[in-house]
Amino acid sequence: MSIKYALVTGGSRGIGRAVCLKFSQLGIPVIIGYHSNTKAAEEVRDTILQNGGTAETLRFDVGDKAQVEAALGSWEQNHPQDYIAYLVNNAGIARDNLMFMMTDEDWDAVMNTSVNGMFYVTRYLLPQMMARGRGGRIVNMSSLSGLKGLPGQSNYCAAKAAMIGATRALAQETATRNVTVNAVAPGFITTDMTSELPEEELKKMIPMKRFGKPEEVAELVAFLCSDNAAYITGEVISINGGLY
Repeated sequence: MSIKYALVTGGSRGIGRAVCLKFSQLGIPVIIGYHSNTKAAEEVRDTILQNGGTAETLRFDVGDKAQVEAALGSWEQNHPQDYIAYLVNNAGIARDNLMFMMTDEDWDAVMNTSVNGMFYVTRYLLPQMMARGRGGRIVNMSSLSGLKGLPGQSNYCAAKAAMIGATRALAQETATRNVTVNAVAPGFITTDMTSELPEEELKKMIPMKRFGKPEEVAELVAFLCSDNAAYITGEVISINGGLY
């Protein structure tokens, strides 16, 4: 009997970490995908193991096709009876600047991680998800920036908007194979990525007057990956405290 695993890219910190812990609480074995922070990834793994869950780390750069194929291929060889049924494309970086000052490197790095990374990982895993009788759940981590647009983030906004377009198209391609594809668009969430933002000023813009918690985003992701969400696909769900 095959075991269904969850892969969370960018799973070592912030929202990704919270999603990994939530999956584990639901009894789903977790693969913590990460690029460079081995210490943080191992901390997440150890926390899950200490609480009786199943978890392993998998290091690769989502924006490097060769690394994606090598890492996931190796995992499949080590788990011949199992498959990744839950995919959360969470890996992302920010390189903020005004467009006229933005370097090619900063544009390419953000687009490569979010957009190419989502493409390489998802394309590799889709055949197993779409195999007869298997099914799967894909959640793409977009952002309020991909819906609203924010000055100084043209690269990040473009990347997160592209993820939304791909989500809606892919959902139609996979619907008959019991694979749902949705996007989550968080607003301001308390993570390392937002640690240098002027939180007190930004809170004034948010109707709820606070930043969200990674655990709140993880609850939404878990719902979209559950059987209760089997008829939800191609959607973009905001979680932003009322900020639009």
